[in-house]
Amino acid sequence: MHPDIEVIQKRVESRSEFCRTLTDTIGQIIVGQKYLVERLLIGLLADGHILLEGVPGLAKTLSVKTLATAIRARFQRLQFTPDLLPADLIGTLVYNPASGEFKVRKGPIFANIILADEINRAPAKVQSALLEAMQERQVTISDTTYPLPTPFLVLATQNPIEQEGTYPLPEAQVDRFMLKVIVGYPDKSEERLIMDRMTGPAEIAVKPVISPEEILEARTVVREIYIDDKVKDYIVDIVHASRRPEAYGMDIAPLIAYGASPRASIYLNLAARAHAFLKGRAYVTPEDIKSVGPDVLRHRVIVTYEAEAEQVTSEQIVQKIFDHVEVP
Repeated sequence: MHPDIEVIQKRVESRSEFCRTLTDTIGQIIVGQKYLVERLLIGLLADGHILLEGVPGLAKTLSVKTLATAIRARFQRLQFTPDLLPADLIGTLVYNPASGEFKVRKGPIFANIILADEINRAPAKVQSALLEAMQERQVTISDTTYPLPTPFLVLATQNPIEQEGTYPLPEAQVDRFMLKVIVGYPDKSEERLIMDRMTGPAEIAVKPVISPEEILEARTVVREIYIDDKVKDYIVDIVHASRRPEAYGMDIAPLIAYGASPRASIYLNLAARAHAFLKGRAYVTPEDIKSVGPDVLRHRVIVTYEAEAEQVTSEQIVQKIFDHVEVP
């Protein structure tokens, strides 16, 4: 085992305490959805944007708002609509008649946590306005580039593409999200609790419990978490199997139009480290990779028309890859 594992373990234990506090705080409002909350924390710790997909009414927006409220950071909600313009997000130059000069008016994207609500309600030109911000953590207005605050995290929600009045996200946009999380329905007991809590006489208030500085310190520890070379090779094998499945003994090549990009390897590494951090471990196991793998890969493996005709989804292909690639 790595000689510094014990040192890292102590740092993980001391820095991960706020995760339990944050989870409990979110749980005051959000009933169930433990998987969703854990993925939000992974994105927060690994500095990765998250796309939440699900039908209306599943607390996607409420979960993000509750998370943002529990952090002492600047939060902006951007409601994406068909008539939205890129300048409405990043800002623009405004002419001042008194001075005869143009002045920069920064848009709402200059915040720590951005809720891009129903991101697929706006056309591609507006969605693409986020490309530079999500990748380089900066925006360009006219001929000047402005850095965004740190930390900077985009948490986007979308309704399923099949619904009326939506625009599919460009592939370049989708690839910039570390995780795509599918939000499902609550079970019967959870739904009863949701009904009672949301129709009660008193509104539950959420107070900030952590600071951006604590998040940045935790991210430093996440980057230090040990990951063995064999586990790194396992990550690369998983990603390459999505591009050349025949090399790994799978006959699913006709079902895959495009495999995962190199970002998948990077995000699998970082998300697995964050998952280990949440579990209180100073090292990554193959189980961490398997846990975060579907969320990292489901939006990066593009299926062919043949797969669609056979009703084979990217999630099923990802599962086949994990079933066939040898675990170290």
